[in-house]
Amino acid sequence: MTGMTYDDLLARATARTALNHRLKVLLAEGLGLTVRPDLIGDDQPLFGRGLGLDSLDTLEIVVMIEEDLGVGITDDEREVFGSINKLADCVIARRGGIPLGGSAA
Repeated sequence: MTGMTYDDLLARATARTALNHRLKVLLAEGLGLTVRPDLIGDDQPLFGRGLGLDSLDTLEIVVMIEEDLGVGITDDEREVFGSINKLADCVIARRGGIPLGGSAA
């Protein structure tokens, strides 16, 4: 990140925040969670004591992320499903950057 200006860093942070929010909305709406997306923590565990998701939710998450963000994740990549931040890191790595706006196009 050498050579990045303040504006570059701010734009990057804003895009990351938007991606995290997008993932929270996807999970909350797609899985019918009773928690509002803005109340899901970026590092909150998704499974078990976190959001209370279970292994059946994994497949639904995989499908939602592929349809909305164009990123394929296998349901056995357990570490990716640890938190919103881990999902976002995976999306960024596979897309080669932070996806902006709309869907996977």
